[in-house]
Amino acid sequence: MLKSEKNPLLIAMEEYLNAGLEMDLEKLETIYAPNFENIRFDTSGRTINITKEQFMQRFRNMNDQGKKLDSIDDVEFLTTTIYDNHGSVIMRRIKDGSPVLYNFVWIMKDGLPFSLVREFTFVEDLSYLINMIHKSD
Repeated sequence: MLKSEKNPLLIAMEEYLNAGLEMDLEKLETIYAPNFENIRFDTSGRTINITKEQFMQRFRNMNDQGKKLDSIDDVEFLTTTIYDNHGSVIMRRIKDGSPVLYNFVWIMKDGLPFSLVREFTFVEDLSYLINMIHKSD
């Protein structure tokens, strides 16, 4: 597992994850780029795109209901890479006994993470999320 001591991408990720834990909606609003999307996909090839507004609405709903996100104690940062004006952080977690893999893509500015523009999330099964979104439509 990577350490965040001097890696600006990992420092930004820790700030992002902590903002989620604290339900700091203002900070999350500034971290996400205006065109942020979370693209989720599963082993069956199903995909779903979640916009910044949809993501933020979920946080607002949770906050209004007094709910919190799960602990981040299981987070493993596997690797980071910087390319052109972007940086990626590959992260792994265990949810409901199954691994979930993430690629967080940051826009870099002056060599530092500036804004989170994409989150690619690989899960075993997306059917629960697809059903939940269709019920809310």
